[in-house]
Amino acid sequence: MFTSCADPATLEGLSWLLCYLVTGKQIAFYWSFLTVLTLLAVTAPTALAFGFVGAMASRSSLAPISLIGRGYTAMVRGIPDIVFFLFFVIALDQGIEWLTHQIRCPDWTEPVRQGLEFRVCPEAKVPPGNAPQLAHQIYGFALAVVTFALVFGAFAANVLLGAMQAVPRAQLETAESYGMTPRQVFRRILVPQMWVYALPGLSNLWMILIKATPLLFLLGVQDIVYWARELGGAKTSAYAFPHPDWRLYYFLVLLVFYLCMTRVSEIVLGRVAQRLSFGQATAAGEAQRKAAA
Repeated sequence: MFTSCADPATLEGLSWLLCYLVTGKQIAFYWSFLTVLTLLAVTAPTALAFGFVGAMASRSSLAPISLIGRGYTAMVRGIPDIVFFLFFVIALDQGIEWLTHQIRCPDWTEPVRQGLEFRVCPEAKVPPGNAPQLAHQIYGFALAVVTFALVFGAFAANVLLGAMQAVPRAQLETAESYGMTPRQVFRRILVPQMWVYALPGLSNLWMILIKATPLLFLLGVQDIVYWARELGGAKTSAYAFPHPDWRLYYFLVLLVFYLCMTRVSEIVLGRVAQRLSFGQATAAGEAQRKAAA
């Protein structure tokens, strides 16, 4: 905060507003946009990796592996996102602490579950109780990334499995007739071509992931929705910068932010689709060839 903003009672008009916009909580609100963008940047490739592994497991010729892949896809897709987010984060957090408790406190005699409480030895707390606040924030963010990746990875697995099945079988058989091994066919023929068929579904998932970022608030992460509600609520004269209910304006800022994110995503995804369709035997590829002729 600037030195001229030390006494809010002496400010008015534009000076008051400028000082209000540089308070500590306002700075946290600005940083929360970076939190959302970081979540998208980390979660998207992680969810795609989960989806790729799930799709590979689903199409495996080994029945147990195929059952695991299809079970993961069907179960996660069939559970409402909000239920999964509320349950899985708690279960994962307690599971990590329980494993740590078994390793670090083998002589602990008290039960871990005592009624509605979950108690482990102090050495098993993750992060430790004396850890800095940043460590707790990073840990909570990591749990959020894993949760988002698991949920959207199941949808990505279904999309990728359908894309793999959409690649013409004749092309795979032709590659096999030239002496390619199954791994070579998968790596050089199937995977490069499946992205053309997978991109529309993955594009929709990306848009849904953008719209799902406000669920960070449910996971205990102080995201843009949390701060918009916190800062926009009416503040009385007991606060240094009192103001009426400004939630409408804060959420309008979020509206513009998400619309801009959607528009930028559409432009980028459209160019990626053109790139992937180049030279492919698809409607988009045929349109490109006719336009170049």
